[in-house]
Amino acid sequence: MPYTYILINFFTVIICFLASFDGRIQFNRLFGKFLLSSTIVAIPFIAWDIWFTAKGVWWFDLKYTLGFKIAGLPIEEWLFFYCIPFACVFTYYCLEKYFTLRWTDGLNNLIVFTSFIVLGVVGLLYNERIYTLLTVMVTIVTLGYLHFIAQKEWIGKASFVYLVLMPGFFAVNGILTGSLIPSPVVNYNPGDFLGIRMGTIPLEDAVYGYSQFLLNIYFFKKITENEK
Repeated sequence: MPYTYILINFFTVIICFLASFDGRIQFNRLFGKFLLSSTIVAIPFIAWDIWFTAKGVWWFDLKYTLGFKIAGLPIEEWLFFYCIPFACVFTYYCLEKYFTLRWTDGLNNLIVFTSFIVLGVVGLLYNERIYTLLTVMVTIVTLGYLHFIAQKEWIGKASFVYLVLMPGFFAVNGILTGSLIPSPVVNYNPGDFLGIRMGTIPLEDAVYGYSQFLLNIYFFKKITENEK
């Protein structure tokens, strides 16, 4: 049982890590740049995590961890912000490398403006629920920056890849929130989120993950833009 969370991280990343050394992919050449880009994204999200844990918005059942904590977070939670992005960025990198996915280009405006409307309404209606509100705000700011300021044309492509990654999302977050194990690794204060769950997973987790995914793709692309 103490190895539950560390094994979730391990099995999330191991196949992608091994595939990185494939001569046709050679993602291993980009390990250093991935670590830099993922750290840039991890810093604010870990700070968010530390704050929410301190406030009791969510908390961790330490019987599923090795027992080592840094700033109130299990060491496995720190690793989560590298293991999950690695699998996600690697998948995006491979799909972009071997498929054009040009049909996704026309989805940018639809995704951004639909997200603005839906998230804006949810944020206004449930502004007293801190996890919901902060998730909405971060996602709106992320999409707004990427679309209107950075003017990135790959939002549709990234959103499609995020959908491709959904089975993995449900497997990882499902176990963390109590699927297939006696009790959740991560517990949530009912008053701080909508209460809508996809199985055992709070809906906000999917939106949180989406903004984190987009930012990881953005910084990885930015840091590797001169790579051939």
